[in-house]
Amino acid sequence: MTRAFRPNPAPAGGALVPPAPAAAAASPPDAPRGVAYAFGAYLIWGLMPLYMKAVAEMSPIEIVAHRVIWSIPIAGVVLVLLKRTADLKVALRSPRTLMLGALTAALIATNWSIYVYAIEVNHAVDAALGYYINPLLNVLLGAVFLKERFNRAQIAALGLAVIGVGILTVHNGGLPWISLALALSFGSYGFLRKTLPIGPAQGFMLEVLLLLPVAIGLIIYYAVTGEGHFGFASGHFGVNTALLMLAGPFTAAPLILYSNGAKLLRFSTIGLMQYLTPTMVFLIALFVFHEPFTLVELVAFGFIWGGLAIYTTALLRKR
Repeated sequence: MTRAFRPNPAPAGGALVPPAPAAAAASPPDAPRGVAYAFGAYLIWGLMPLYMKAVAEMSPIEIVAHRVIWSIPIAGVVLVLLKRTADLKVALRSPRTLMLGALTAALIATNWSIYVYAIEVNHAVDAALGYYINPLLNVLLGAVFLKERFNRAQIAALGLAVIGVGILTVHNGGLPWISLALALSFGSYGFLRKTLPIGPAQGFMLEVLLLLPVAIGLIIYYAVTGEGHFGFASGHFGVNTALLMLAGPFTAAPLILYSNGAKLLRFSTIGLMQYLTPTMVFLIALFVFHEPFTLVELVAFGFIWGGLAIYTTALLRKR
């Protein structure tokens, strides 16, 4: 397999970041500070279902709209501190960059909406599954769109994942569409995000700026129709307003931590740490939300986990 396409090690539900840079042939040792940054990012993303449950009475679209709006001040401060505002101005004047940015923004907004919906309807296990199969889906995308050839480990890993998804399909009477939609939307986002000629912080700001008009329109709609939960549109002004405003920090903070951690860590380290988030989501689904998990589902997950073990081991040996 060529090195043109890398799996995105950041989970979709709370993330908006490009893939981590590949390690050089002679990678420097991992910096403890980098491990702390990355761990903090994955920890926040792993705990995100708890926040989503707190706002479960709200529409997923309303929550995503507030994620967009309240991320902008934080992203703006980061750009000023990094002195990268000029990059954003250049991007805003480029029709091609704007077009690609609009596409990636639409994909990540779709991913966010599906993730919030999954938590609200008690399908956090399916959300975890989507994160688990995302690295393997990225390998498939690389083969389809970049004509990259599979190696034996990748074929075995994909085969086991397909068996696992097949078992779930037969067991549930249909495809696990939440899991597949999460993996496909974020895999496509990561694939296209690599073509966006702008850095992670600038790209994040560009995408939320492009989503801003839609977000404002949606919030106005919810306020006018009486279905909104922000400000005096809700009977619980303080609680609901504070929760919606927290959507910004929960979106932007892990991005900042991850971006800094990725610079200080080897690709293989980030690749291993990426499984922290879906594992946390999975455990929260079982032991906090008490979602059902049958023996058949355990067998299906076992095939997928086996595929990930083969894939990750081969990646580490290659590195």
